[in-house]
Amino acid sequence: MSTTHAPLADHRIVDLSAGIAGSYATKILADGGAEVLTIETPQGDPLRTWSASGAPIEPGSDSALFHHLAASKKSIVVDPDTQTDLDLLHGLLATATAVVWSRESAFANILSPQEISDAHPHLIVTAITPFGLHGPWSDRAATEFTLQAWSGGIVGLGRGNPDRPPVHVGGRVGEWFAGAYAAAATLISARRPGRARGEIIDLSILETQIQGLTYHPVTFLELRERPFRSERSVFVPGVAEAADGMVAVGCATAQQWFDLCVLVGHPEWVDTENPLAITQRAAEAAPEIYRWIGERTVEEVSEKATAFRIPNAPVGNGANVAGFAHYEERGSFVKNPGRGFSQPGHPYRMSAFDLPRPEAAPRLGQHTESYRSEVGSGGTPTSTAAPGAADDNSATALPFAGIRVLDMTAFWAGPSATHVLATLGAEVIHVESTTRPDGTRMIAGVPMSDDQWWEKSPIFSGLNTGKKSITINIQTEQGQKLLHELVATCDVLVENYTPRVLDQVGLDYDSVKALRDDIIMVRMPGFGLDGPWRDKAAFAYVIEDAAGLTWLTGHPDQNPIEPYSIGDPNAGVHALNGLLIALEHRARTGEGTLVEASMIDAALNVAAEQVIEYSANGNLLSREGNRGPVAAPQNLYQTADIDEFGRDDSWVAIAVETDSQWKALVGALGSPDWAADPDLASASGRRRAHDTLDQHLADWCRTRSGDEIVDALWTVDVPVGKVMQPHRQADLPQLQARDFFAQVDHPINPTASHSTLPVRFSAGPDRIALRPAPLLGEHNTEILTTLGLSDTEIAQLEQDKIIGRSLTF
Repeated sequence: MSTTHAPLADHRIVDLSAGIAGSYATKILADGGAEVLTIETPQGDPLRTWSASGAPIEPGSDSALFHHLAASKKSIVVDPDTQTDLDLLHGLLATATAVVWSRESAFANILSPQEISDAHPHLIVTAITPFGLHGPWSDRAATEFTLQAWSGGIVGLGRGNPDRPPVHVGGRVGEWFAGAYAAAATLISARRPGRARGEIIDLSILETQIQGLTYHPVTFLELRERPFRSERSVFVPGVAEAADGMVAVGCATAQQWFDLCVLVGHPEWVDTENPLAITQRAAEAAPEIYRWIGERTVEEVSEKATAFRIPNAPVGNGANVAGFAHYEERGSFVKNPGRGFSQPGHPYRMSAFDLPRPEAAPRLGQHTESYRSEVGSGGTPTSTAAPGAADDNSATALPFAGIRVLDMTAFWAGPSATHVLATLGAEVIHVESTTRPDGTRMIAGVPMSDDQWWEKSPIFSGLNTGKKSITINIQTEQGQKLLHELVATCDVLVENYTPRVLDQVGLDYDSVKALRDDIIMVRMPGFGLDGPWRDKAAFAYVIEDAAGLTWLTGHPDQNPIEPYSIGDPNAGVHALNGLLIALEHRARTGEGTLVEASMIDAALNVAAEQVIEYSANGNLLSREGNRGPVAAPQNLYQTADIDEFGRDDSWVAIAVETDSQWKALVGALGSPDWAADPDLASASGRRRAHDTLDQHLADWCRTRSGDEIVDALWTVDVPVGKVMQPHRQADLPQLQARDFFAQVDHPINPTASHSTLPVRFSAGPDRIALRPAPLLGEHNTEILTTLGLSDTEIAQLEQDKIIGRSLTF
């Protein structure tokens, strides 16, 4: 039976950030047991007075979101204008493992990341900024909305109706995702072998959005000489109205579409000779499909679709999601310890121990005097060396050097987690079979008649650089024996199959633990290892539907639109955090553990604001098109440009968050008479006049190019961004300056640009070099030899089709 354990208890984290990203990063660390010191000015963290719905906050109380994000943290008030308070801050930094910093913080102008690092060279300094600390755009104004535009994430994977403006992904999801990445980057740095000094971690939210909202579009363009998707469309069925609510049904494969045709009573729609016409056929059949769904309840549609293994889910929102039976049975939501409202539980679960339960968020300055006493008495310096550190010669080793990982993942979620491990030094062995390869190999964009077409997938290449490949037919007794032998040599096993798959081949956690007692097994099922939805098919969009991420995306007068992206990479970065916490536990105790990191629990955590706002204040957040809860005006405005496809479909994103930005915008527009209305001087007045502002800004933008608009507004610090096609990311000078894309050679494909990581580590590597993704079964001999097999035995395995290097459908 597991007991409560705090794997990060040896780490003190100083939080000098502002906003959701930094606060969520330190929440993840606090939930792992770290001591997190939130440094606030006498006015308090702005999140204390924040409500996305505008719900009033009584004097002396704090917002529900603050209570959620600040749970288990300590509050220390530091007046930036008082030297004794600054001395206190430096005293705390002297005893910390890491500091999380963002440029929006009230302390950013007092202490830059470099100044902190110079004064406290032992510290890990995790800096979260819109574009990164260096490069031509490093000081440019930005919001999450404008960053989504620059990243290509607003266009995404062709999301939205081409007859309407494109729509951003709602819910400020980019800030939550960046926070999860910042937490992982901090823990990665903390485990560097022989770490005697700290480093600066430079995280770019633009780059995290590229990783989270787009699907290796530059690699696809360069390898296939065409975009992955060049126009927007609404996926059918997608989100539909059932008799008693919204339900989402999706077809990611030809077989799922064929099954849907049978399900709705139209087997004649099946065209096995031309499966590529599915999108067109689905659009033609949409009225009949929607009629079929509309005649049934959400539960009836879900049950029937699940029986056919067609991905589906009810569409969650702040009002209904906590009541879904699956979440109730699994205990996915817990009560906030300070206010009692519902909030998501931990995004991962450990078998060897329970993570600490969150404690109530602190009152402003609650812990100031106790820490002032500690610093005054000299304090206790925090250890800066990783557990089990060898010697100074290992200090430059990559963080995951010496770790062997068995990668039994496929598609996007699992491979995105193991990709980070491979990029930063782990030996990652990607397991496939010649009859069941990784599904992204099928996204090749070339005819199956091409020689070795399965080696030509840009998506597989983007997600699997630096890994090794072994093929094992695990449906055979001999294949299972080989797999078990391989497991025994690995430190970590990561898998994202449906739960029944590994159970059927004898690789449940107890069996894996019997093969290697200290192994860490990370399981990434869509909906968890138990509960009514345990075996439900899970793709990114279904996870987005079931968590509420879909609910906040789209135009308010239409059904919501699935982001069709964030569900997978978000699961990957949360699984990575779970693994890093488990590695800390093993480093201190020698004990392995099962990490259950379901996709849905990760999604519920980044969609937390909806259920928190409804549970605490009774307010249902809903989609607002391209408006948002912070900036006004905020929207997309059409420009005079004709896009690269010859369409009148070019847009810019503008977001005004502050009164000073509004004054700058008015000046850039030439101070027109309509902008002189005194009500517009306040955010509330601008929000009331949003429709009128949109019309004036639309008229001004429509006669100008995107470059003219950006030049006019960015030079006066108004957040603005061109809505980029995702495959044009490599054209951005900021990404070029940061070497975000690496050139990767390949034995079959041409050299092409591949995205690296959205963080730069000052301790190295200075520039991330990527090895090509492996050919199918490329490392069979190398890996099987380490298990003691001879060349003759390996040849026999290939002859018996246990292993191989070509697809054998």
